[in-house]
Amino acid sequence: MDMDQFRQQWARECGRRTAVLGSIRAHLEEQPSPRTIRTAARGWCAQITAMADDVITARRNQEHE
Repeated sequence: MDMDQFRQQWARECGRRTAVLGSIRAHLEEQPSPRTIRTAARGWCAQITAMADDVITARRNQEHE
């Protein structure tokens, strides 16, 4: 990968991360109280961790094919 491709990939990843985190923040800001904000944040963390576990499992299954 040359430097131009690396920069383009970095820009895509940065844009995606910014959009996703902005969406999560908007969801948290919609919550009516500190307690529900924390509960929603924990839900996001759990869902992200579950997705990571799914991706890891899929990757391991691909390696064994």
